[in-house]
Amino acid sequence: MSAQLARNVRRLSRLELPGAGQVTVAGKYAYVGHITNKERLGTSILDVSDPRNPRLLSQIHLDEADSHSHKARVAGDLMIVNVEQNMGALGRKAENLAKEERKPYGEGGFKLYDISKKEKPKLIAHYRTHGRGVHRFDMDENYAYISTEMEGYVGNILVIYDIGDPARPEEVSRWWMPGQHLAGGEKPTWVGRRNRLHHALRFGDELWAGCWHAGVAVLDISDIRKPRTLGSYNYHPPFPEPSHTFMPVPQRIGGKRIALAIDEEDHAHTAEEMERRRGRPHGCLWVLDVTDLKNIQPLSIFEVSELDSPWSRAAPGRFGAHQFQEHMDGTLVYCAWFAGGLRIVDVADPMAPQEVGHFIPEPAAGKAAPQTNDVDVDERGLIYIGDRYAGFDILEFTR
Repeated sequence: MSAQLARNVRRLSRLELPGAGQVTVAGKYAYVGHITNKERLGTSILDVSDPRNPRLLSQIHLDEADSHSHKARVAGDLMIVNVEQNMGALGRKAENLAKEERKPYGEGGFKLYDISKKEKPKLIAHYRTHGRGVHRFDMDENYAYISTEMEGYVGNILVIYDIGDPARPEEVSRWWMPGQHLAGGEKPTWVGRRNRLHHALRFGDELWAGCWHAGVAVLDISDIRKPRTLGSYNYHPPFPEPSHTFMPVPQRIGGKRIALAIDEEDHAHTAEEMERRRGRPHGCLWVLDVTDLKNIQPLSIFEVSELDSPWSRAAPGRFGAHQFQEHMDGTLVYCAWFAGGLRIVDVADPMAPQEVGHFIPEPAAGKAAPQTNDVDVDERGLIYIGDRYAGFDILEFTR
């Protein structure tokens, strides 16, 4: 690793795993959800107790030919993975169409696994939802907070399931944005599926939701059967990239409640698209004042310059932000920045977030640029990143 591609971050190990959609670490195990691949590989479970020598314990392959399971979350001995239809020829462009052509598909939903034996995960149930199925989600010991398409709605909505009996998940409640419930007579003010739930994360009695081109929202779930919106904020337009993830900073700063949102760089996969998007802002990190949830205010943004990565304009691929670790301890946030790699940002001063470390892995074999897709941080402070094409790295922040 050349010096200019890492600052205050050291690689401890690397595995050439197939492309990852999500990396989740719980205890001494890492769970990697894989993006569409020829082997129909869904999930890998690794022992990371020795971070310099991670060991692959087991892998789950998909039976469904037109599906992928690129997200995985764990609570105790229960693992949930998504089941989602593979994209068609138009890819994400299809979401901007008033009518989208799709292949018949009946597998979308989520699967629940008993992982008490990590070497032999056991399928408990495949729960089917609707349409393309489930994208990203959150879970705890009692509930799953699922982002999925459902009959009668346009785009993904929130469906909360009681998973006390994992063999029989029971729907508890739903939440959606006004305009999504077509069967209820609502009419969207947008085209296609541009406004939809990406996913919502639980913090206490609140869910913090990234809502794609509808911005971000905070929900009250103190009554789990009646989620209600406490506040929302939308910066589209003028910012072009959709809102991916939203979460609160754990402690107040200067007496204010602070939250972070991160966009997903959703365009510019090809050289032609990169040329068309010249002059547009990249996906970035937002710092928001959420002291008054009915009046959310932006404080600052953090952006990575194209000069900060030798692969910022390499095609095919994306450069800007994608995701951050979905929990914090202190004021550091660890961001996956596609061709910008890992960026560690300190938001101790919400008006002026500062990068305190970065690590840009080499591109996967045969690819023009790295595509750091997801990141998690364990209780030891070790960092885990997965590349969209191939590669899984365990890193250490050395500052």
